[in-house]
Amino acid sequence: MGAYHPHWPGPLLSPMRYRPFGNTGFKVSEVSLGCWQLGADWGDVSGEEADAILKTAVDNGINFFDTADVYGAGRSEAIIGKFLKSQNKKIFVATKIGRFSPPGWPENFTLDAVRTHVMNCKKRLQVGCLDLVQLHCIPAGEMKKGLVFEHLRALQQEHHIRFWGASVESVDEGFLCLQQQGICSLQIIYNLFRQKPESLIKEANRKGVAVIVRLPLASGLLAGKFSPSSSFPLHDHRNYNQDGQRFNVGETFAGIPFPKAVVLAEQIKPILEETAGSQNPAMAQRSLRWILDNADVTTIIPGATKSHQVRENILASSLAPLTEGTHRKLNSFYKEKVECLIRGPY
Repeated sequence: MGAYHPHWPGPLLSPMRYRPFGNTGFKVSEVSLGCWQLGADWGDVSGEEADAILKTAVDNGINFFDTADVYGAGRSEAIIGKFLKSQNKKIFVATKIGRFSPPGWPENFTLDAVRTHVMNCKKRLQVGCLDLVQLHCIPAGEMKKGLVFEHLRALQQEHHIRFWGASVESVDEGFLCLQQQGICSLQIIYNLFRQKPESLIKEANRKGVAVIVRLPLASGLLAGKFSPSSSFPLHDHRNYNQDGQRFNVGETFAGIPFPKAVVLAEQIKPILEETAGSQNPAMAQRSLRWILDNADVTTIIPGATKSHQVRENILASSLAPLTEGTHRKLNSFYKEKVECLIRGPY
């Protein structure tokens, strides 16, 4: 666990803490909001509920949203763009490009295509300049060529984007991106079931690159509320992508077969409960706290399909850190029981 601080104080008067977002000069809420579910792939979130989720986030100290052009074919961005018009607070919005079609792969990585996607993001988000544009888990071969990074630099120089970064599937891809001059952020999957990225997180921090953690609850597994018989809506990726039928299997349940993952979540719960104390937080909050105990992480972006889930996630920011002993047990559990079950790029 990188840069662990066992003596951070317990709950503060304000439930939200903030961390520097790389070298941007902006301080971002350490618990932020992932907005995949506002577009698609998590069932159906109505426009009214989406607005309530965004408002609850901002009212409770969140100042960072993560979205992508492909989420609902632009629906997530459009909802956020409309919401931004009603706000007078600074909200840092990160979006992602590279998977939208047309034109699709491999044409998506030409300068013309990158420019088109960026302009469309600006239009949907209703902004003159995008805060952060991330490559959206594009093929490693395209990253190795380096041209797509040159395209982002060109659009940055033209003031269409302020900062650029990359969302990646594997540790190797992350290290590859860190070699690029000017990269602002790196987005990775990191949670109790996927602990391998810790060396990457440490190196990113050393270079002043912000680390955005997606899927911090492993598609909800680490909330501890599923059973082997749990089912999901037809249009929910936890239904149709459990074995990687549509995209990288690691994006769903951390790449672990669902029945086995539910058992693992039950087994890990008693370890997390050891230091619950009088705070008595839910399993989800303790799972998020485990990530936040790594001071090299910049922000986590759990999703929420209901407003109350936003408030519950935020509470992780005010929890006392887990003990060093608990961290050791959680790491041993991962190495002994979880690591061997992970599928997909890692």
